[in-house]
Amino acid sequence: MDCGTTFAKYVLFIFNAIVSILGILVIVFGVLILNSIGMIEVDGQTGFPPQAAMPIGMITIGSIVVFISFLGCCGAIREDVCMTMCYAVLMLILLIIQLIVVVLLWTNQDKIETAMDNVIESAWQSEVREAGVFEVVQKSLKCCGVNSAADYALNGRIPPKSCCPADETCIVINYYPGCKKEARKFITGSSEKAKYFGLGLIVVELVGFIFACCLANNVRNSKRRNAY
Repeated sequence: MDCGTTFAKYVLFIFNAIVSILGILVIVFGVLILNSIGMIEVDGQTGFPPQAAMPIGMITIGSIVVFISFLGCCGAIREDVCMTMCYAVLMLILLIIQLIVVVLLWTNQDKIETAMDNVIESAWQSEVREAGVFEVVQKSLKCCGVNSAADYALNGRIPPKSCCPADETCIVINYYPGCKKEARKFITGSSEKAKYFGLGLIVVELVGFIFACCLANNVRNSKRRNAY
């Protein structure tokens, strides 16, 4: 085995071992965020609110990354050309998908915010029919009403405790802002983080893809030379 093959083999193995650990941490972090967000009931159906899209995405991507990285580790340590090329192809597909997602996040910010507004409005209509439905949204986003606490007054109701910090008396001066405003703030912040995290991940995956191709090519050439 030449030095180039040995170098590519161990770099790829170490690279994928680190990526696997990072993928597991991403999954754990996504689960913790998802657990803190909680569930919401809209029109009689229970599910996660729109802000749960980010942690669900993190869990999904983390799981895929762990699987692909494990494949890369096995292919590198065994010097298996087929397994290493499968890893390279999957990494390239994942890289392209992430690039598309990043581009969509950059070009569809307004549509994402509008969709979030529609869900908030729908959840509020459920709250009007059945008190307490909007509680999960307010607790997860730290907000009150659709536009402000005045939405409760317009419906002849007193804002619930979820409209204020838990350790403070719930009075007008410490009511949270409206949920539309806080949802837009959350979406904007999450999108910005996702964009740059996605770009960084693409660069890292590109490095893994290049080393996988180099290793597979070197191993294939080495086997051909030994065959003569």
